[in-house]
Amino acid sequence: MEQELECTGTMVLRVGYRGAEFSGFAAQPGQRTVAGEFERALETFLRRPVELTCAGRTDAGVHAVSQYVSLPITQDEKSLRGSRVFRGLTAILPDDISVRGIYHAPEGFSARFDALSRSYRYRIVAGEERPVLGWDHTWWLRSELDDAVMHEAAQTLVGEHDFKSFCKASSAIDKPTHRCVQRISVGRTEELGQEQVVIDITGNAFLHSMVRTIAGTLAMVGRGQREPGWVADVLAACDRTAAGPCAPAKGLTFVGVDYPEGLLEPWK
Repeated sequence: MEQELECTGTMVLRVGYRGAEFSGFAAQPGQRTVAGEFERALETFLRRPVELTCAGRTDAGVHAVSQYVSLPITQDEKSLRGSRVFRGLTAILPDDISVRGIYHAPEGFSARFDALSRSYRYRIVAGEERPVLGWDHTWWLRSELDDAVMHEAAQTLVGEHDFKSFCKASSAIDKPTHRCVQRISVGRTEELGQEQVVIDITGNAFLHSMVRTIAGTLAMVGRGQREPGWVADVLAACDRTAAGPCAPAKGLTFVGVDYPEGLLEPWK
């Protein structure tokens, strides 16, 4: 019988990844996933089975620059130097995954359940000019967008609501669909030499495809296909068919998680 590990703390990893070659974060049999690669690397380094918890599961093709994962660790593992853990995992992981920080947390900490909020950015290149360096992480929409009108329409979504209209229909069956969007903004920025329309959104949690469906819906407003007030009607409908299209996965990046202050201690 396998001996149960006596865990006395938690390792927390801040990670980034390019999502193009992954079938999402969550482990799936026969599929290349972020969790699968991390579990393989950690099991190789720690020489034991591991089970990861993440702050938010991303879909296939979605990127991350600051995702958090956690796993229980033993007293002996707690004594390892952070630099050794960092170098070891970096050597084992493929080049489309990056360890960006390592932290200690108390026993029982969960990257998922202790998170106060999650943040995403959706990037759109609007117009006829094809994206160059940003091709792999933007939605090229060959149409001009009015980002000010999009921002106005987006404010309807702030607060706690039933976001069933913005959730993948098959994943909303018999599941709660209320979420709280703490803030959302739409504006313009320049990255990698090209102007982009960016949608930044922070909430307590998100439904399957919720951010991408919000992006697709707001794009319809920005193109002049719908009036800003239409977004409120979509929200009230609680019906996925009322909303706009689900925007492409490659435009979405998981950009951060907030935790209670002092809960994570840098692992030196």
